[in-house]
Amino acid sequence: MTISSQLEAKLRAASGHADARVQPATDTRFGDYQTNIAMILAKQQRANPRQLAQEIIDKLDTAEMCEPPEIAGAGFINFRLKPMWLAERFAVLAADEKLGISAPVRPKKYVIDFSSPNVAKPMHVGHIRSTILGDALARIAAFIGHTVVRDNHIGDWGTQFGMLLHGWKNELNHAALEADPLGEMERLYKLVSARCKEDPATLDAVHHELVELQGGNEENLVLWREMQRLSQAQFDVIYSRLGISFDVTLGESFYNQWLWKVVDELVARGIARESEGALCVFSDGSVPEKEDPFLISRDGQWVDMPALVQKADGAANYTTTDLATLAYRLREFAPDEILYVTDGRQQHHFRQLFAIFRRWHPEVSARLAHVWFGSILGDDGKPFKTRSGETIKLAGLLDEAEERAFAIVSEKNPALPEAERREIARVIGLGAVKYADLLPNRQSDYVFSWDKMLALQGNTAPYLQNAYVRIRSIFRKAVEAGINSQSSTIILSEPAELVLAKKLFQFGEVLPQVLDDCRPNLLCNYLYELASTFHSFFEACHVLKADEASRASRLTLCEVTARTLQRGLGLLGIEVPERM
Repeated sequence: MTISSQLEAKLRAASGHADARVQPATDTRFGDYQTNIAMILAKQQRANPRQLAQEIIDKLDTAEMCEPPEIAGAGFINFRLKPMWLAERFAVLAADEKLGISAPVRPKKYVIDFSSPNVAKPMHVGHIRSTILGDALARIAAFIGHTVVRDNHIGDWGTQFGMLLHGWKNELNHAALEADPLGEMERLYKLVSARCKEDPATLDAVHHELVELQGGNEENLVLWREMQRLSQAQFDVIYSRLGISFDVTLGESFYNQWLWKVVDELVARGIARESEGALCVFSDGSVPEKEDPFLISRDGQWVDMPALVQKADGAANYTTTDLATLAYRLREFAPDEILYVTDGRQQHHFRQLFAIFRRWHPEVSARLAHVWFGSILGDDGKPFKTRSGETIKLAGLLDEAEERAFAIVSEKNPALPEAERREIARVIGLGAVKYADLLPNRQSDYVFSWDKMLALQGNTAPYLQNAYVRIRSIFRKAVEAGINSQSSTIILSEPAELVLAKKLFQFGEVLPQVLDDCRPNLLCNYLYELASTFHSFFEACHVLKADEASRASRLTLCEVTARTLQRGLGLLGIEVPERM
């Protein structure tokens, strides 16, 4: 059990409140943990919160682990941990492969939908957030002890394939296709798309190719499958660079077989009805107007904003496909939660999607969540693009990250062999991009800055990686000096030792919160605080020059810190080098 969970168990017993909670103290001068349970109960009971706090303290059984609890302010109860109690339990933490992460009482199964590039288009900067955030959540959930299905929902169907097929048959540059398949397919799409706006004959030809594809024309199906194959091959190169894998990769086309069944069932149950030739889902009045995804306020009046599930021409759309996909995932995987990791512009779509599905399948208890995120901005505060205004390709951005890191590594360590500098640059460059994306609150926009993300100072991946490298260098020096001992007996006599030990115990408390809120920035901030705490410890306490008992104890503190940094960064999808 984590320290907070132990305190909460004792607090529940003393207060009689099943949901009593503690949190790290906002000001460590007054304690390590605090609770406002007395204030919550006092409000319910119309009692004096400080008096109620004292009554709870009188019943608390925390003498073994804490100094006598204290009352502060309007009725906060503060807890200060005993150094001896912490020291005795640190050996358990040091021996724990999971670094204090408790196994979940009831493990869940998660389906996490993330990344989702489109066939025939290169992955670009807009795919960073979904790909990196989804991967981090999947890693964290699996490490905690849950089952995770990583699902990549590929965009491989739609009107754009009529343009691509027409371009492929009439304008294809075979040499360009061999050199850069996605680049050539993107060129074809842009070329034909522009012509469609000016030439009705081209538009008709494109429509014909699309109809033939949807009708099962073998020639078009063969070309379409080749587009899928070439696209996936290049997607896999990006995923391999980023260290990302999926359990399921299915295109939108996979779900076509169920689309009309979905529509028929929605109509049969009265969920969807005809409107101007299309089939739509309207509000059923079951929720307040402000919360209803099928209504919108205009000129002070609430008017219909229905969800389209079949167009007037009989075609399905994204909502139809997503409903079929959701039903498939529930049948195939029986998950407890399905997380959709996409940008904030799709919030309304998912509100409608989840509402429709609940009306269609009210018996389903699985939690459906849209884990949305903000945009990546340039220095001008606008969406991050090239100077010429084009979308930045993800492969090119990763290349630049590694090259910029290589320049820094070469400047600081020119004597290292080039191959080693390249490998260090790869780890630092890719880690910097990932960390810069995960550090902000995911619902906030952030400004992309090479200088900031590659800095060795501040809350950056290179700073954390350097903290790990610094610790590893301590152990290399220890080996050179013939010192290789650590200790199960921990001495926390110095304030800096005590602060570091407390911070290490918090890893097991932070990680579940990250998953609960789908906010990896909580882990980023914890790791930064840990690295800063370690540096303060290292400045205040000699390690290799200390007496034998203190040296062995401090080496153990160092080792657990290094493991926690490595593990924490690894859960964010970030590697650590042994040298920098």
